[in-house]
Amino acid sequence: MTKTSQEDLIKAAEMLRAVHETGTPCAALREFIDAGDLAAGYAIQNINTEYWLKQGRRLVGRKTGLTAKSVQKQLGVDQPDFGMLYADMAYADGEDVPLDRLLQPKIEGEIAFVLKEDLDQEQMTLTDVMRAIDYAVAALEIVDSRIADWNIKFLDTVADNASSGLYVLGTEPRQLSEIDLHLCGMVIEHQGEPVSTGAGAACLGNPLNATLWLAKTMVEVGRPLKAGDTILSGALGPMVSVTGPGVYELRISGLGSVRASFV
Repeated sequence: MTKTSQEDLIKAAEMLRAVHETGTPCAALREFIDAGDLAAGYAIQNINTEYWLKQGRRLVGRKTGLTAKSVQKQLGVDQPDFGMLYADMAYADGEDVPLDRLLQPKIEGEIAFVLKEDLDQEQMTLTDVMRAIDYAVAALEIVDSRIADWNIKFLDTVADNASSGLYVLGTEPRQLSEIDLHLCGMVIEHQGEPVSTGAGAACLGNPLNATLWLAKTMVEVGRPLKAGDTILSGALGPMVSVTGPGVYELRISGLGSVRASFV
């Protein structure tokens, strides 16, 4: 495997940004960047993170992706990935979500955590993470891909900000002591019909495990989590395609419900 040149990293980052302007998905990045060069994937993501921050987008949190072992196996990896959450990606519970902001959306049910303390220390533990969490809420992540036809491998989704799209947070905050993060059941319904089911254990055994991985990783890459940040901890069940206008409602035991209304 050869190291990807800076020129190719910049070219790949520009390809992804161009999709925001044209609305036309691009080819898989592994077509010209070695699929095994994972450092290149994160370098491409970081180039675009710096670009968007300079353009005035506000960084409000992070997301973990690929927290399900079945999806990791599908992409040939043994770890999650991460992406940035910007303020303009957030929609309120039940607010209209315009489909023209999206390319090929899918939806996942997750538990989100909001921090009350920074997570910037070395050798972090689960105790540190639990102490830093202010509350948990139900969350719908609307994932999307700038890569045509979701033709992605690990490098592609990492470079593409972990296939981030939009997200919707619930409005029923709960303390960690009020919910069973391991056993809590999850269901997403579309027009009243169940389309995805799962539980907290599907997210690396417990959503807190995914959050600890994310917190440690953010310290390693020099972008630690801060008080007030929102964390999307990872899917509790299979993601499903958004098939058109309509309402998708998520319910999680102990965390209430949240709705995304696509128009």
